[in-house]
Amino acid sequence: MKTVIIIPARYSSVRFPGKPLVKLSVGRGLQKSLIQLSWEAACKVRNVEHIVVATDDERIRTEAESFGAKVVMTSKKCRNGTERCAEALKNINFNGDLIVNLQGDAPLTPEWFVEDLIEALKKNPDTQMATPVLRLDKDSLNSFRRDRNSGRVGGTTVVFDNNNNALYFSKEIIPFFDEKRLMQRKVYPIFHHVGVYAYRPEILWKYYTWKESNLEALEGLEQLRFLENRCSIKCVLVDSKGRTFWELNNPEDVMKIENAIRKLKIK
Repeated sequence: MKTVIIIPARYSSVRFPGKPLVKLSVGRGLQKSLIQLSWEAACKVRNVEHIVVATDDERIRTEAESFGAKVVMTSKKCRNGTERCAEALKNINFNGDLIVNLQGDAPLTPEWFVEDLIEALKKNPDTQMATPVLRLDKDSLNSFRRDRNSGRVGGTTVVFDNNNNALYFSKEIIPFFDEKRLMQRKVYPIFHHVGVYAYRPEILWKYYTWKESNLEALEGLEQLRFLENRCSIKCVLVDSKGRTFWELNNPEDVMKIENAIRKLKIK
């Protein structure tokens, strides 16, 4: 099964302009850009035919090519990473089976998260797309709460049905829960949506033709366009295996990710 990983990266982020180019300390006085760390994470995924960075900005292109990444240029009209992946797919003329959208702000994404997605689509030929979900523990839930209480948009949470098909994604913590009842549970029924997607080409092309949906615009979450157009999103429960996972959503996340990188001894 031929698979390509596309890393969408744009410069003009509302919350963090220039985010792909921000330098992070990786120890021993060394620094690497966020886009390089994301590309290196993609390179660890097994059985992938191609890895490309998709951007509309020459500064990102120059940075990516400096560490050996293949770059495909896309237009500035792309409103989100999924649209950018669709346009990049057309530009590279990829004739394969699966496309993985690995966000350029998630350098802590373990390779098995992506491999689990690919395997899920291999085993379920009727599934059009899939995304990883990670059960929150107490520390992660408290981190989500701190962001919301500080007025920051942190991670995204998701609820799904008995067949693991997504019902809704939100930047708020969902579902609502009673604190006392939650503390009585051995595990929390709250799931962090990991911003990685695996698509079959057909559904990615369809997405590109649909207009921005109402809920997508309100939440600022591109995947809601799929749900509003009655496309199922399979949620694949992944195991962090003790690793810290967090996306770089805000400038305040830089130190958090740098600390996690040093613990992993990423060089």
